[in-house]
Amino acid sequence: MPPKLLGRGAVQIRWRKVATSPRRWGSSISQRPGSDSVRFPGAVNSKFTTQMSFVKPADIPAIPTYRVMDSDGVLVDTDRGPPDVTDAEVLTWYKNMLTVSIMDVIMFEAQRQGRLSFYMVSAGEEGVTVGSAAALSPDDVVFAQYREAGVFQQRGFTLQEFMSQLFSNKNDNGRGRNMPVHYGRKYPKMHTISSTLATQIPQAAGAAYALKLKALQNPNHPASVVACYFGEGAASEGDFHAALNMAATRSCPVIFVCRNNGYAISTPTLEQYRGDGIASRGIGYGIDTIRVDGNDIFAVYEAMQAARKLALEGGPGGGRPILIEAMSYRVSHHSTSDDSFAYRARVEVEDWKRRDNPIIRLRKWLERQGIWDEDRERETREDLRRTILKEFGAAEREKKPALREAFTDVYEEMTDETREQMQELKRILQTYPEEYDLRQYEGGADSL
Repeated sequence: MPPKLLGRGAVQIRWRKVATSPRRWGSSISQRPGSDSVRFPGAVNSKFTTQMSFVKPADIPAIPTYRVMDSDGVLVDTDRGPPDVTDAEVLTWYKNMLTVSIMDVIMFEAQRQGRLSFYMVSAGEEGVTVGSAAALSPDDVVFAQYREAGVFQQRGFTLQEFMSQLFSNKNDNGRGRNMPVHYGRKYPKMHTISSTLATQIPQAAGAAYALKLKALQNPNHPASVVACYFGEGAASEGDFHAALNMAATRSCPVIFVCRNNGYAISTPTLEQYRGDGIASRGIGYGIDTIRVDGNDIFAVYEAMQAARKLALEGGPGGGRPILIEAMSYRVSHHSTSDDSFAYRARVEVEDWKRRDNPIIRLRKWLERQGIWDEDRERETREDLRRTILKEFGAAEREKKPALREAFTDVYEEMTDETREQMQELKRILQTYPEEYDLRQYEGGADSL
């Protein structure tokens, strides 16, 4: 019986039963006599040539960058029609970007005043985070890095939740166990952010594989994808490469969103790599890839919407990974521990602030549509600032989590060893009360 071609050169072999137990192979690729191309698993359908030439990156055109509107908020392709979103949706996006931007300024100043231990600003990247999150469903799983406040804001994270986490008070979802800007939420599904760079990328690939297996077991379960966010600096870690290879070979429904903002802490992209950005790496791993203008929220939204659809193609047991490289510019310092003017010119930053950023670009579009003006801008900013400062003050005054929370959530039931440690801590605190001020902790030593 002749073999049945499955596509991409794969061949399914139908075995006939023999007396001995056969060794079954799911697929095989063989080199046929007289073939004009390589038929080998490592390079399927590579044409033979008698001309020896090395492929030079400079000879290959750079991957194009998708955009919908220019820096003045004008649609580039007038034939395509307006973006397929309502005015109400766009206004929500804009207010969410404003919220993150204003919160960033307030919290950065709070850290400088010593009222907060650490903070990371996302100025210049609000379009990437808000626009991409707008295309996700609440059941989609998010693995973020640490500049994704816009993703959390768009998915319903409240200002109280932001402030509770930043001040590690008793209302913090993480029970005060993590440093600031390490947000997390059970639903919509957003895994807690980790400080360790790039560890979330292979975790996202594994989670997507789990979703795929779950879909096989229960085809009626709502289809969902994993969205994984990281910067171009994280793409220099080995975890990035392991994750993309795993996702590609296992056909995992995961969307990798790389925020290429020009700098990995103090290292500009020109010193990080020589290839065509991060997008070229996705192609190298056999992953459908797109590069998008990160300052254009419409382009980001449409790319993410299309990526989600592609990632779920094939139904239960199907799916595939997608890579989106969103080009933006990191207007802010890397974090409150960084002074970016030590490695880049101040005029460069100010030029980007003035010339092009996602908030100004969308505002221009809204004004052209006649649904926004200077008065609404001023009123909205004032209202947001008052609301943020109110939540800021309330969270700062709130008590810290109970000391008991330092021992919970490790095991389903607390072990005997953990109980002994907890009681020993209580004994020390009661023996030396003058050494420890427990007034800021909910319940004090009694919580133990």
